Amino acid sequence: MRHPDHSWGIVYYAFPVLNPQITATTGWPAAMTMAAFSFALVLSGLAGIRVGRIIDRRGPRTVMTAGSVAGTVSMVIVATAPNLPVFFTGWILAGLAMSATFYQPAFAALTRWWAPDHVRALTLVTLAGGLASTAFAPLTAALASQLTWRTTYLVLAVITIPAHALALWAPGHRRHPHRPTPTTPRTRSSAGPFLLLALAFTLSAFAMYAAVVTLVPLVTDRGYSTSQAAWVLGLGGADQTLGRILYAPLARHTTATTRAVTLLTLGAVTTALFAVVPGPYPVLIAVSVAAGAVRGNLTLLQATAVTDRWGTTRYGSLSGILGAPAMTASALAPFAAALLAPPLGGTPHLFALLATLALAGAFVAAGTSPRSRV
Repeated sequence: MRHPDHSWGIVYYAFPVLNPQITATTGWPAAMTMAAFSFALVLSGLAGIRVGRIIDRRGPRTVMTAGSVAGTVSMVIVATAPNLPVFFTGWILAGLAMSATFYQPAFAALTRWWAPDHVRALTLVTLAGGLASTAFAPLTAALASQLTWRTTYLVLAVITIPAHALALWAPGHRRHPHRPTPTTPRTRSSAGPFLLLALAFTLSAFAMYAAVVTLVPLVTDRGYSTSQAAWVLGLGGADQTLGRILYAPLARHTTATTRAVTLLTLGAVTTALFAVVPGPYPVLIAVSVAAGAVRGNLTLLQATAVTDRWGTTRYGSLSGILGAPAMTASALAPFAAALLAPPLGGTPHLFALLATLALAGAFVAAGTSPRSRV
C-alpha cells in the first residue's frame, strides 16, 4: 500500500515552501493563498465523515484511488491557475482529495486489513511515511530553485500521486474479519464518551498545530537566529516520526483512557516548558525533541482511539466524525495563533494559553471510557 504521506508531502508540505514564490510571481495576497490552503484542510476534515462511511460499506481501495486521481487533477489546476478563483477551485478539489488519501482513510484500510495487529501496522506505516514526508520540503525547495512554482507542482504531481492508485490495487493485502463491536457511540452510554473524545482531540490539535507554527517566532524572540530556530523546529519534527516506535509498548501496558490522558498531559507539559524555558539552546532542543515524540504518538492515539473503545465494525465513519473537528482546529490554528499572540503579550504567553488548552483536553479525555449498558 502506498503511504499517504507521499500525497501529504505534495499537497501539504510543498505549499509552505512554494507560497512565497507563488505570491511573489502572481501578486496575489499571501492571506488569500493561505486562506485557500486552509479552506482545503477544513473541507478535508468535513468530507472525511462521508469518506469514512463509504469505506465502511465498500472498502478503501475505490475511494482512495478516486482521491489519488482527484489529487493529481487538483494540483494541475493549482499549478495552471490564471487567477485566484481558479486557484481556490484547485484547492477545493485538493481538500476532497485529502479526505480520501491522507491518514484517516489509510488508517481505516490498515485497521480493516490488519486488526487485531493494527497497532504494529499503523506504527510501521506512520514511521516510514513520516520519514518520507520529511524529505518533501527540501525536495520541493530543490525543484523550485531550478523551476517555477507551477512546474514544480506539476512535476511532483506527475511523479508521485498516480502511483498511489496503482499500489492500492496491488495483490497481497491481508484481511482480518471485523471484531464484534460491544457498544457504539450510537448507544446512550457511549455517546457521551465519544463526544468527550472528539473535544479532547480538538483541543489537543489546536494547541499542537498553533505551537508548531509559532515555535520559530518564539525562539527568535528569545535572541536566537532564524537558523537556530529552524533547527529547533526541524529536530522536533524528526523525532515526531521516530517517537512513534514508543506507542506499541505504551499500548500494551495502558488502557485506552489512561493512554489518552497521559499523552495529552505530556503534550501540555512540553508546550508549557516552551513558555517558561528561555534557554540555553540545548535545553530548547531537548524540549522540542520531547514535544515531537509526543506529537508522533498522538497521531497513533487518534488512529487507534475508535478501535480501542468500540471495535472495528464502524471504524471508517466513527473515525471520520472524530477527526473532523480536530482537522478543522488544526487548519484554523495558524490564523488564531497569529491573532492571539499580540493581545496576550507575546509568544511565551501564547504558549502558556496553548498548554492550558492541551491540559484541558487531558482532563476531558479522562471521561472517554465507554460504559457498558445496564
